[in-house]
Amino acid sequence: MKKIIFIIFISMFLLSCKKERTFHITAKNAATGEPYPGLSFEIQRSWSGAFENHYKSVGSGFLDENGEVYFTKRLHKNSSYSISVAPPPNTCYISDSDLHPGGETNFKAEFEFAECAYLKQNITNINCIDANDYMILYSDNQIHSLGNIPWEFYGCDGYIQSHYSSVPEGKYFYKWEVTRNNITNVFYDTIYLSKGEYRIHEIHY
Repeated sequence: MKKIIFIIFISMFLLSCKKERTFHITAKNAATGEPYPGLSFEIQRSWSGAFENHYKSVGSGFLDENGEVYFTKRLHKNSSYSISVAPPPNTCYISDSDLHPGGETNFKAEFEFAECAYLKQNITNINCIDANDYMILYSDNQIHSLGNIPWEFYGCDGYIQSHYSSVPEGKYFYKWEVTRNNITNVFYDTIYLSKGEYRIHEIHY
């Protein structure tokens, strides 16, 4: 499978001279907070030539047992630099990394990943009265990758998923409001999906 590379660009156009800079690169699991040791990283320089852009790798290696590395390099002015980290296998979530200046000469690039679990969602109206039944379902997870778009069901409608979806590991939060005979009741559920786990989540309303 083709390796995914996630990249952060750091513009150095305003440097007045070539200076030594230290990059602190970290990678952790977005769901568990655990570090990802052994992931490969690369820092690449790019600059404009007379007729085309030029690219050169200025450093590469692997994150240590704490899922981090410090890399020091003298950087050119009028150049941009990119940091890339290869995610772990079977990844379903890659964050937009935060890049924090750590003073005039240091940068911290933080990468977050979450591996895949597999989920089927089945929703059944087991107490249907008539076409005026109404249910609205809100769902989210701890890394907020679902978009929090509610599902609405009318009458005796439900949903039986035919296949497993690949989703990030971690906690999932559900809230649903059921209205029958002009009376609304609210229900909640939380589940945890471990990486590689297959789960069927049932909501009976």
